[in-house]
Amino acid sequence: MSLKARIATVFDEPACPTNRKKSETVRKKGCSKPLTPGAAAGGCAFDGAKIVLQPVTDVAHLIHGPLACEGNSWDNRHAASSGSDLWRRSFTTDLTELDIVMGNGEKKLFKAIRTIVERHDPPAVFVYSTCVTALIGDDITAVCKRAGERFGRPVVPVEAPGFVGSKNLGNRLAGQTLLDHIVGTIEPDDVTPYDVNILGEYNLVGEFWFVKPLLEELGIRLRAIIPGDARYRDIAAAHRAKANMMVCSSALINLARGMQERWGIPYVEGSFYGITDTSAAIRGICGLLVETGAPAELLDRAEALIAREEAIAWQRIAPLKPRLAGKRVLLNTGGVKSWSMVDALQEAGMEVIRTSIKKSTEEDKARVLAALKDEKHLFDRLAPREIYRMLVDGEADIMLSGSRTQFIALKAKTPWLDVNQERHHPYAGYEGIVELLKRIDLAVNSPVFPALRVPAPWDGSGRLLASPDISSEVKHSFRKFAGGALEDSDDC
Repeated sequence: MSLKARIATVFDEPACPTNRKKSETVRKKGCSKPLTPGAAAGGCAFDGAKIVLQPVTDVAHLIHGPLACEGNSWDNRHAASSGSDLWRRSFTTDLTELDIVMGNGEKKLFKAIRTIVERHDPPAVFVYSTCVTALIGDDITAVCKRAGERFGRPVVPVEAPGFVGSKNLGNRLAGQTLLDHIVGTIEPDDVTPYDVNILGEYNLVGEFWFVKPLLEELGIRLRAIIPGDARYRDIAAAHRAKANMMVCSSALINLARGMQERWGIPYVEGSFYGITDTSAAIRGICGLLVETGAPAELLDRAEALIAREEAIAWQRIAPLKPRLAGKRVLLNTGGVKSWSMVDALQEAGMEVIRTSIKKSTEEDKARVLAALKDEKHLFDRLAPREIYRMLVDGEADIMLSGSRTQFIALKAKTPWLDVNQERHHPYAGYEGIVELLKRIDLAVNSPVFPALRVPAPWDGSGRLLASPDISSEVKHSFRKFAGGALEDSDDC
């Protein structure tokens, strides 16, 4: 399938309710506006594909393009691995102007694959196209096919050059790559009625390890977690799972739908953020397994586990609730967190004044609306100036967002907490929600921010204001720092 045809297939997503409402003419135009050349636009298709596939831990990820493409995308999510660290190595063909002019791209790619195989012996190599190599016409599919035959292992072309569209499109192109080249290529000999795949879970800072033991306690076997802490063979055998759990539908809905169509694997959507949502996700997985042949007593065991874990979580949250009750939150994130975080915060007695719905599906938006009751609490995109105004005017006590907007909060002298992929603390599952609320408590009740908001002890002219609390030593320090610009008087 050509890249153009592949993009058209990804745009035409039958599992998307919005897509089903469109006419045939509108559907052919696609679901995502292409990027403007030269604009950052929040990430490109190549970046999106790398986000989805890089957490596959035992695979060598080779970027066919200039060095900066790999440098800017490497380790852009704090996904954690319990096994190989090969995925954290940087492999790139490092094309230069001379390679492009002389047409050495394909030869250099083949040599790079050979070097990786000889030095690291991975079970597979993923080769990513970039804007430059796509524009000059390097046929990475042909090179990957030849290299696979030569070196006796899968060499998978990931055709998602940055200029074809947004990061979300890259997510889906990566999912289509898994579907077309990997899933179903290995037949496992250990299939059980309790096999489950988790799709769209990235295991950020190891947070899925809070959930995995709970599922294993119920006897549920995780056939594959895609992509977080995944192994190539697990993904290749994922078609024999009995059910799929979809965590981030805006990214990998095409993978879930494709597995349902090809192998009859049903899927359910859910979230592991918050006590209620984690319990609902466990019930959804168990219910789907029972429908596909697992014993009905699985549901009873699930309810017993949920009751136990919820009681422990509420007990640990109890001391935090009085400190967080009534605190107003501006939630500037997107996707599944646009509604899952809302539920988690409201459980602790906090008030979400606004939440972003960028990158959210129609189902995500419906869940947000059900939680907040009014569309005025939803926004697609806020200008930095508007965010700053809201924080300065005291409309929110804390902002939860990604690192891109942290400096707006800091400039407004307002507490801020990172809840996006760059974060350093896990927030999933029952234990994760306790950690999230602890971090919010540390931020919103920190004595630093009230101190920052106190007016400075000098006015705009540089003169120190009269204050009995300012000692002569402090005044002298200010005068020395100002190079004698301050007047030497008792009321300076």
